[in-house]
Amino acid sequence: MTSIIEKRASLHKHLADHQEQNNALKSQITELQALANVGTITPMIAHEMNNLLTPLGNYAALALDNPDDKLLVEKALVKMVQSCKRASKIMQSMLAMADGKTQEKKNVRLIAMVEEIFTCLCRDFAKDGITVKIQIPEELAVCVVPVQIQQVLMNLILNARDSMFRHGGILKITATEGNEAVQVEVTDTGCGIAPDDFKNIFDSFFTTKTGRMPASEHTGSGLGLAFCKKIIDAHGGSISVESQPEKGSTFTLTLPKPH
Repeated sequence: MTSIIEKRASLHKHLADHQEQNNALKSQITELQALANVGTITPMIAHEMNNLLTPLGNYAALALDNPDDKLLVEKALVKMVQSCKRASKIMQSMLAMADGKTQEKKNVRLIAMVEEIFTCLCRDFAKDGITVKIQIPEELAVCVVPVQIQQVLMNLILNARDSMFRHGGILKITATEGNEAVQVEVTDTGCGIAPDDFKNIFDSFFTTKTGRMPASEHTGSGLGLAFCKKIIDAHGGSISVESQPEKGSTFTLTLPKPH
């Protein structure tokens, strides 16, 4: 009887030791996952920063080329300050995501976010033969982390612009309110997506831009849409695409309505 009791006690001790080791490993995995997230998100941060640094450089060049036009220089500097503040918000947002921190969602007007994106982009799309049509109700709002959703929309807008490179077309952004969510559509009349590419379109490092644009011109790194999906999934929404080669594409987002 004593031997059985001793064996049982020994077994319980082993189980307790293994449980303690298991808990320690789980804690280490959690810490390592945060580091892995940072590694995964680093190229994505670089991709997003490039989207802002390009117009930032354009504003600086505009100011330097027109030193005597005080009004133009002042306008360029204001735009640069706005872009710098936005870049700072993006860094904070993305690093918080990499750390697994819960970020604050806000009720925000969708049209205001879209208008700010075009302000940051600097270049007039009309110069590329692209007509922009925005059809979003003035008071339509969503409950999101604003800077993250702006990054999603900025990626889709830049992708649309790239798909109409040199040929022009129409970029249309619409939004409607449903019973449970807000639906946003970003539509272009560009080159479209080949059917064989649909299964990979949201995969990291997959891009369809390399073959149709000079390396110096295209913005594709294969990270934008992958990060878009990550952000939308984190919001409990969805992202999908419909496209026909040489006719254009429509990306559809579903976003949570205000509480």
